[in-house]
Amino acid sequence: MFTLNCKGKLLTIDKPIVMGIINTTPDSFFQDSRQATVDAALKKAGQMLGEGATLLDIGGQSTRPGSEQIGPEEELKRVLPVIEAIHQQFRDAVISIDTYHAQVANQAVEAGASIINDISGGVLDKNMFSTVASLHVPYICMHTKGTPATMQQEAIYENVTKEVLDFFIHQIETCRLAGINDVIVDVGFGFAKTIAHNFQLLKELAVFSMLQKPLLVGLSRKSTIYRTLGIVAEDALNGTTVLNTIGLLNGANILRVHDVKEAVECIKLVEEMRSI
Repeated sequence: MFTLNCKGKLLTIDKPIVMGIINTTPDSFFQDSRQATVDAALKKAGQMLGEGATLLDIGGQSTRPGSEQIGPEEELKRVLPVIEAIHQQFRDAVISIDTYHAQVANQAVEAGASIINDISGGVLDKNMFSTVASLHVPYICMHTKGTPATMQQEAIYENVTKEVLDFFIHQIETCRLAGINDVIVDVGFGFAKTIAHNFQLLKELAVFSMLQKPLLVGLSRKSTIYRTLGIVAEDALNGTTVLNTIGLLNGANILRVHDVKEAVECIKLVEEMRSI
């Protein structure tokens, strides 16, 4: 069991939970995740919460391989109105801001977010750790290398599981020294990883339990699924459910997904099996 202090709201993770993805970007890899207006984002948030999402992850910068980086000012224009609107309409919702800019993280928390989800694990903005510590919110530390534009060229490892584990051992200690109390670990499926790397990490996911931190799995509709199956992201829901199930069996605590209903059902079935 894990507990997270989300700006005074205590979130207890005694069984796996779901994080719903809401993108305010025009170029995220999965078209149905893009919410072009505040009203559309509110509607999606209401749907996801109704289907059982515990967390809502709001992002204004696409981080798909090769994506163009827009900078914090444009990112803030995209995410702040959505965060403010969701926080106003769904007061009990736990909102995460998906950003690697400390400036965006700071203003997003002021607007109503209470978790910071950093795909760079603190590497791309030297002010991120001090900002998270000052805000007293949980921090999702993800592993990648390089930037979204260059990361796939850096998918080179002797042993991907060992190298990712070593990264987290170092970064978690750095977080502790900075004053960050709650850290969530994300191995970064698809970020500076080949398909083979992703499957190895999924197969060996239980290794990361030694970190004694909540483990987030973000495999939803990613290219590891649709390229392996010879399909497109729009047809990758079944494959997502299969890999999410494997993730749960190997220790995942949080599923970050585009499709909340199916992920909640996946958790219910796995938990029922475990209860026998």
